[in-house]
Amino acid sequence: MGITVEEILTPDINRPARYLGNELGAVHKPWEEAEVRWVLTYPEIYEVGASNLGHIILYNILNCQPRQLCDRAYLPAPDLAAKLRSTQTPLFAVENRRPLTDFDIIGFSLSYELGATNILEMLDLAGIPLTWKDRAEFDISEIPLIFAGGQTATSNPEPYADFLDFVDLGDGEELLPEIGLVIEEGKAAGLSREALLLDLAQIPGVYVPQFYDMTEDGSVKPNRPDVPKRILRRVATPMPAYAIGLVPYIQTVHDRLKIEVRRGCTRGCRFCQPGMLTRPARDVEPEQVVEAIEQGMRATGYNEFSLLSLSCSDYLALPAVGMEIKNRLKDQNISLSLPSQRVDRFDENIANILGGNRQSGLTFAPEAGTQRMRDIVNKGLTNEELLRGVKTAFEQGWEKVKLYFMIGLPGETDADVLGIAETVRWLQQECRAKGRKTLKFNITVSNFTPKPHTPFQWHSVSTSEFKRKQELLKQVFGQIRGVRVNYTDVRISAMEDFVGRGDRRLSAVVRRAWELGAGMDAWMESLDRAFAAWENAIASSGLTWKYRQVENGEWNVMAGVEELQVGRLFAKRGQKAKVESSEQPANLQPANLQPSNLGQKATLREQPSNLGQKATLREQPSTLGQKATLREQPSTLGQKATLREQPSTLGQKATLREQPSTLNALDAPLPWDHIDTGIDKNWLKEDLQRALDAATVPDCSFDGCSHCGVCGIDFGHNVVIDPPQIPQFTGHFKPNTNKDQRLRVWFGKLGDMTLLGHLDLASLFERAVRRASLPIRYSGGFRANARIMIANALPLGASSSGEIVEFELTEKMPVEEFRERLVSELPIEIPVYGVEAVDLKEPAGTQLLEKAEYLIRVEAMSSVSWEEWQGWIEAIKGSKEIWWERFTKSGKKQWVNLCDRLFEFEVMEPQKPKDGEEEVAESGVVLRYVGSCLNDGTMLRPEHIIYMLDQVAQQEFRLLHVHRQRLILRN
Repeated sequence: MGITVEEILTPDINRPARYLGNELGAVHKPWEEAEVRWVLTYPEIYEVGASNLGHIILYNILNCQPRQLCDRAYLPAPDLAAKLRSTQTPLFAVENRRPLTDFDIIGFSLSYELGATNILEMLDLAGIPLTWKDRAEFDISEIPLIFAGGQTATSNPEPYADFLDFVDLGDGEELLPEIGLVIEEGKAAGLSREALLLDLAQIPGVYVPQFYDMTEDGSVKPNRPDVPKRILRRVATPMPAYAIGLVPYIQTVHDRLKIEVRRGCTRGCRFCQPGMLTRPARDVEPEQVVEAIEQGMRATGYNEFSLLSLSCSDYLALPAVGMEIKNRLKDQNISLSLPSQRVDRFDENIANILGGNRQSGLTFAPEAGTQRMRDIVNKGLTNEELLRGVKTAFEQGWEKVKLYFMIGLPGETDADVLGIAETVRWLQQECRAKGRKTLKFNITVSNFTPKPHTPFQWHSVSTSEFKRKQELLKQVFGQIRGVRVNYTDVRISAMEDFVGRGDRRLSAVVRRAWELGAGMDAWMESLDRAFAAWENAIASSGLTWKYRQVENGEWNVMAGVEELQVGRLFAKRGQKAKVESSEQPANLQPANLQPSNLGQKATLREQPSNLGQKATLREQPSTLGQKATLREQPSTLGQKATLREQPSTLGQKATLREQPSTLNALDAPLPWDHIDTGIDKNWLKEDLQRALDAATVPDCSFDGCSHCGVCGIDFGHNVVIDPPQIPQFTGHFKPNTNKDQRLRVWFGKLGDMTLLGHLDLASLFERAVRRASLPIRYSGGFRANARIMIANALPLGASSSGEIVEFELTEKMPVEEFRERLVSELPIEIPVYGVEAVDLKEPAGTQLLEKAEYLIRVEAMSSVSWEEWQGWIEAIKGSKEIWWERFTKSGKKQWVNLCDRLFEFEVMEPQKPKDGEEEVAESGVVLRYVGSCLNDGTMLRPEHIIYMLDQVAQQEFRLLHVHRQRLILRN
């Protein structure tokens, strides 16, 4: 069965412009000339996928390869997915509008553990068998090769191995073109699917799961001798020029130009998987960055750009690059956003390049509330640095700052958890000024989720402990004003952990979860339903016992070591630690919390909660008024023992080597050991020991080598570029409010552009004006907006040949020049019919608008003669009253006489084909009418005409198409 894409993409689909494939920068290469045809898919809805920088870069690189073509596909929203299934229409690529099965290779970017269900959803919608076994007998001309890349696929591909023909590990800029060449040669040689995959397996960075088996001990080994035992992660140099490309016509989640300035991070945060998987760090030359931004802003028309890196502040050229661009584009109302930056490097220079009329949000990630915990995770941040950065933001005009914290980190006590609120309260107290509001904070408290290839990959926390710590924070934050706190749902965290550190057995869980409806949209709509689907999937796969290990925190191999550390803490202080009560001691009551360790670097022996006082285990995580279990506190909680009764733990240094069970657990094979990231597993063990000692490791980009094992022939070395001199700051953008000319433009909206909404059309015009370098006037005020005024919103799906938009300019220019420059930057389906200069004293078109002329195609639900149509039209024209019930925005009911809004009405005679033209049968008739069209809501819409026909003819009609012929202004 199936219908065409044009029949699928109708106005009843939510935001149908997502699927048009006609964006600025979209590449349409001739189908017949391509030897290898790719589809890069992002298993999220368009707004997320189309704004992903890696997706854009790889799309542009592949389309630069000779004899290769790359198209795109995205996860359909639920409404389109339902329509595809009901019509038996396969999922299509957006540019060529062909089924995905027409292509040779389909690549998914997997950046989130639970996103794998979306891959299955897309494969199923495309009519592609879900597993590599089910595809094994098909040639790639029948069923394309399926692969995945991205951080999640690189770190541990095993939970998804059953669904993938191969996995590309690491950076894809150089790897994907190599894969394309092998496929091109394989197709020319007529290789079978298996033979082609065997050739691909010889490329460094390509992992083919079917050539490997999971052994009884959980490790993954080759099942044939001609593939490598370990697969190398690929490393590539950032290529900012390829970031300039797609400019979506609808608003996306990152609706700006994105330029990567640094790849990799060597800070060494022990919880951070990207920081471990992207080493070494590689800076981009400042000249390349400046050139890419300047060229990209002019080519795209964006009013905002973002400099991307895992830690932008570690790009030492950031202040100079940002200031140079800020100065060059000063008069264009451009703003810069930095999604990730270190608070210890935030200074007045960075504040200047971020500030101005379009001041972006500010986000810092202290991660932990005490110095001790920040040392354990190797954050490399002191309290003085935290205060200095936040205070600089306050002094530079920010009224709100977002902070990220984590709970559940190894070695964490209740004092550390409460330290989060203590730190926020302290920052708020320190950031005060006369005549200013108190600094507000948006706080996100996430649950630590251990990730493969990190020193903390062996740690785990029980769900109940996460809930208890969240409740503890809620009690304290409830007493602090000006703070909004968001908490990650513990069920999501547990499921991420379960899948992220799983083995091949989890493929069955992922598939069953998808069958039960656990797509990403399910998490957004109903956490309870999505979580229930995953739990049922786990149970049906016989892995409930394994999930309980995660839920109960039984993967915490550090428990015994943490016990020793608690003993060492009190032994070295010479303090008496005794379990007396689970009540919270007075000195930990929220009202009395003081940042006792602020302004100093604390060690394990100097916990802020026990300095200069008699410490008891009431200060440990038993302060929520509930009985702690031995599992939650392996030291002594829940029993009447004191640390003095454990002589073996006193006065000695706790190490992993003193714990035989821990040592065995650390040496046990892991499902991802066959992925060679470059980091030595023994180094991860050693860094875990350093974490237990709260010992920090310096950043090897700026200090000595940490001996992680990455640097060498396979992965390269850190590339750190000395910062250039910072240019003199010339000031923030000041909008030019001079109004020297107003131009009125008549334009149309045809073809695919009829599926673009009104707000997206306004954005399209603004970006076109920027690209054309037209002297547009900006409004004053906090957020200066371009003075572009569309006379009236056209209904979604309606075409038009008579729309009006007005532009206010800061300087006069010839009308014809304006027209030429504007037309050169507009899509073909937004034609410009006329431009005229308007007297500046004349009211705007939005105020002069009075009427509109429409041509609408209407179909009667029963057979109707031409005479009957004419009779109904005359009856409506002769009516004095036809009442329509409407409701105001406040919900008040109103009755409107539609006859008062109708001025002309007729039925159009069918047009006969011209000589030589074939007659095309079209259903229904075309009605022309002129009705009210005022921006105060006094309008005669096409649906009103249908209602009037219903009332007169006493039968049903269907509106097939709407075309607005023209807008009519007064005088």
